[in-house]
Amino acid sequence: MNDAAPHAPVMLAAQALTPEAFAPYGTVLAAPAGAGRLINGGNAERFDLVGDLQLGAQGGRPMLALFRAQARRFPHEVAELERHALGSQTFVPLGERRFVIVVAPAGEAPAPGALAAFVTDGLQGVTLAPGTWHHALLAVDAGDFVVVERAAASVDCDTCALAAQVVVDWHN
Repeated sequence: MNDAAPHAPVMLAAQALTPEAFAPYGTVLAAPAGAGRLINGGNAERFDLVGDLQLGAQGGRPMLALFRAQARRFPHEVAELERHALGSQTFVPLGERRFVIVVAPAGEAPAPGALAAFVTDGLQGVTLAPGTWHHALLAVDAGDFVVVERAAASVDCDTCALAAQVVVDWHN
């Protein structure tokens, strides 16, 4: 008979996404106030989003995809993470679509205590640095997301199961 009590899940609260807090994992993409420039005869304002896209390793090329995501229920159990060692991955919501990003530093399979979680304001996107561990897209609001990632002949996606139960939550 096993008298060991089951371990309580690691609770992970998603914090507001800021460039400073997210810097160890990648770049936050957002249109800065007043930083655009008028183009197309003044009919459009252009914002050059700073993101370190790294897509060319080992013959990779940029791929633009559309993810149509269903809203997830929160609190949400995080059981597995993935990483793309050879290229960055960018998520940009179309319209005001919030999403939660669960990440851990690049390196060996992360311990549950190494995870961080962020919730976007619906207008922000992110570029994950190559090798950053992350959960699959966790949409708060159902909708479409543009994803820019590396495409190549071989698949660049490692996965790992977490050693303990982790539950992520966020608050409006």
